[in-house]
Amino acid sequence: MAVREIETPVGTARAHVLRAGDPRGSVVLSHGAGGGIGAKDLEALRALVDEGWTYVLVEQPWRVAGKRLAPPPATLDRAWLPVMAALTSGRWRLPRPLVQGGRSAGARVGCRTAVQVGADAVLALSFPLHPPGRPESSRAGEARLVLDAGLPFAVVQGDRDPFGSPEDVREALGARAHVFRARGDHSFSKHPEDVVDEVRSWLNTLSA
Repeated sequence: MAVREIETPVGTARAHVLRAGDPRGSVVLSHGAGGGIGAKDLEALRALVDEGWTYVLVEQPWRVAGKRLAPPPATLDRAWLPVMAALTSGRWRLPRPLVQGGRSAGARVGCRTAVQVGADAVLALSFPLHPPGRPESSRAGEARLVLDAGLPFAVVQGDRDPFGSPEDVREALGARAHVFRARGDHSFSKHPEDVVDEVRSWLNTLSA
């Protein structure tokens, strides 16, 4: 694994890059608001390298700085854009197709910035459709930015996720989104293999 520090307007981010030998494309993911790149599903997805996908995990600046809470969404986006610019240019340029996204808050960043980054598809793990117990505060509009741009969009959602069930996500986004069910809650901590299986199947449709 190669590690690259990338300067952003809000601090230093860190990209952990696992390159596939004969790449079919790249998957770039980031963590949620309460955790890091050591989340079990993000770790398990390292197996994608064996499938020919270059895999990148991005530590956002607030995590690199040792802070415990994520900043507001606009600040997260300001950090993400220069990270992706660095990873898609020069000698570090990632192979395409380029899939970006993340888990929870990282998934939201992936949705909001996909068009500006020039991503080819977006992957959302545990998309936080709404705060627990507040379905009226929907964030579906962020996901629709991806769909309205005509980009492939996949969501892997836990069947007991308090931020929205797979059925809730499917109802909110419609048939254009590929919504996959996985065992577990918002963390997938007990069955990360479900996430790997669903992501692998979806990625195969992109590179077919």
